[in-house]
Amino acid sequence: MSEPALTLRSPSARRRASRHRPAPETHDEVLVIDYGGQYSQLIARRIRELGVFSQLISHRAPIEEILSRRPRGLILSGGPASVYAEGAPELDLRLLELGAPILGICYGMQLLMHELGGHVQQAAAGEFGRAQLTVTNPGTLLSGMPDQQTCWMSHRDAVFQPPAGFRALASSPASPVAAVEDPRRQIYGIQFHPEVVHTPCGQQIISRFLDEICGCERTWSAASIVEHEVARIREKVGEGRAICGLSGGVDSSVAALLVHRAIGDQLTCVFVDHGLMRKDEGEQVVRTFRDVFEVPLIAVNAEDRFLRRLAGVREPEDKRKAIGEEFIRVFEEQARMLSGGGQEVEFLVQGTLYSDVIESGGRPGASTIKSHHNVGGLPDDLEFELIEPLRNLFKDEVRAVGLELGLPERLVWRQPFPGPGLAIRIVGAEATKERLHLLREADHILQEEVRAAGLYRELWQSFCVLPDIRTVGVQGDERTYGNVIVIRAVTSDDAMTADWARLPHELLEKIASRMMGELREVNRVVLDITSKPPGTIEWE
Repeated sequence: MSEPALTLRSPSARRRASRHRPAPETHDEVLVIDYGGQYSQLIARRIRELGVFSQLISHRAPIEEILSRRPRGLILSGGPASVYAEGAPELDLRLLELGAPILGICYGMQLLMHELGGHVQQAAAGEFGRAQLTVTNPGTLLSGMPDQQTCWMSHRDAVFQPPAGFRALASSPASPVAAVEDPRRQIYGIQFHPEVVHTPCGQQIISRFLDEICGCERTWSAASIVEHEVARIREKVGEGRAICGLSGGVDSSVAALLVHRAIGDQLTCVFVDHGLMRKDEGEQVVRTFRDVFEVPLIAVNAEDRFLRRLAGVREPEDKRKAIGEEFIRVFEEQARMLSGGGQEVEFLVQGTLYSDVIESGGRPGASTIKSHHNVGGLPDDLEFELIEPLRNLFKDEVRAVGLELGLPERLVWRQPFPGPGLAIRIVGAEATKERLHLLREADHILQEEVRAAGLYRELWQSFCVLPDIRTVGVQGDERTYGNVIVIRAVTSDDAMTADWARLPHELLEKIASRMMGELREVNRVVLDITSKPPGTIEWE
């Protein structure tokens, strides 16, 4: 494809020109005010599944930021604190004056009741797990639902008396007031968690809040995401040029196709083969995007460069940040080469997801679980303006967008692979060429057998870990002192939580037998049976 002729303009000039373009369509939005609950992200997911856009926002966020979003409704999440504990998160009473309906869940309900004059105290016994809910006065929130239903509880404090103007709707064995509402003030509360599957009527309750109470339009869908992001990207980039770091995973692939649809050949993808990928993956990426999708693509062989940068690096955060920074340096060099040819490049496209932002501490007051290379690993002197079209999306939404864009199912359903690649699956040791080769071959055996067993699509991720451990073994009547390979396989919906996968024993036996038979350096194979939480999916 020939490159279009460009008139170089400053970013400010392009922004002025873009004002004449139509603004992207907006969606109704319901904000989830996060008080630290373990299910907070799940609330936002459930709302999106019903066709309404939703995001988490810290309870510490300025009221002006919330007001500027013009939400159709607010949901106050659960949290681990007691309303009476010193330093417990507080309710900004100005939220009640925004004119948007409010639904408090668990701690969110207790906080509303406490601040408005109700009676909250610690119950004789905490209520955790499944509980029986008895609906005595369904009101608006629980109308049309069974008088007796199962719900999921997780609390020690309980509401014993609602404030004046509120009516109690339901109770449970340890919660005298398990649901309340004041339709006049548009304030609602439930002690249980409607967002988890263990509350069968939960999605119906959320749906009622969205439809009948907030009056939301259900316009959030894969097609609407594509339309909205294409318009937004065109407005932002104008006549400029962008560069995209393409890894071949579903996130960067969808981001690349989405931006390519928006600005065409103003986008150039850069595939950096850092030597940290799975077996044969680099060739597959180049062939797919250059030959099938005909996206402008530059392939850079940078294995030696990355290995030099990782020499002596053992700490996982240091690896992530070193790899993230080296990625950016490669992009900057490629951008300068393009700019030197008269094609100014000022934008960098990344496949950052919402879960990446959350885990990297991208919310005020959130803890950093690990720095994702495209969030916490970015250098301070970044030369590009970022374009992150997937930043507000969960993984399942990204896959839906990929299918909408025509991405083949094999790519859409490829298991997640971290940007830093195999380097962070070498635990406690530096990523040398020899270790990478061993881990790559072990992972290839695992993937072959998982696919042959028809389990690939059932697993969120399956991979191998190479810890810095040597063990004694016996092979061919001789003593060996070899490496340990860890098999990690999990099931999940969105990577925010995960359960270890119960792989068939026969499959595990075949995988271990092949690894120890085909890889001379391996004399022990073990299985990781840790869920998330308490662990994370990746080891580092």
